Amino acid sequence: MDWWANMFQLSLPLVEKILRPIIIYLFLVIGLRIAGKRELAQLNPFDLVVLLTISNTVQNAIIGNDNSLTGGVVGAVTLLLVNAGVVHLVHRNPQINAWVEGKTEFLVQDGIINHMSLMREDISEEELLTAARKNGFESLDHIKEATIDANGSISFVMKPDVIVDNNQQEILARLLELSQEVKSLKAEIAHLGQKSA
Repeated sequence: MDWWANMFQLSLPLVEKILRPIIIYLFLVIGLRIAGKRELAQLNPFDLVVLLTISNTVQNAIIGNDNSLTGGVVGAVTLLLVNAGVVHLVHRNPQINAWVEGKTEFLVQDGIINHMSLMREDISEEELLTAARKNGFESLDHIKEATIDANGSISFVMKPDVIVDNNQQEILARLLELSQEVKSLKAEIAHLGQKSA
């Protein structure tokens, strides 16, 4: 019967089992907010390593000296309830929402790189270019606007005068042809419909 007790019996007081995950949760929310949006965006391998190892680093702080099934359930339920409460509070209070989630930051505006925003977000021009290339841009010169959102994702808007590459031009030309074919088919169908009436 020892295995039964080891599996379900808490080896720490219930209050401690509840407080530990709450404290770690709040610490991580504040820490990630201070670290900036790039931690959420995982723009380089170092940031990814930090995010992957944080969970292992704080694991013992959350569970303490208790490996029981009951302790794990109490910790998980506590984290879920705290998260639900924080999300509810954040969405109901715009000031807290602005602090926790941050605001959208312009990295490029009207085709001009905002170096101060890049510095605030700890993003180099190379990292911005890498993100732009992942979104189909060959150069930062093709970007009218780039913003980093509260969740760390970077959005891009192309300059209107940028010439698209040959494949895109071929696709656009073919779409134009198809559009004209559809128009002529509609006209034929309408003409046939009038003849039969």
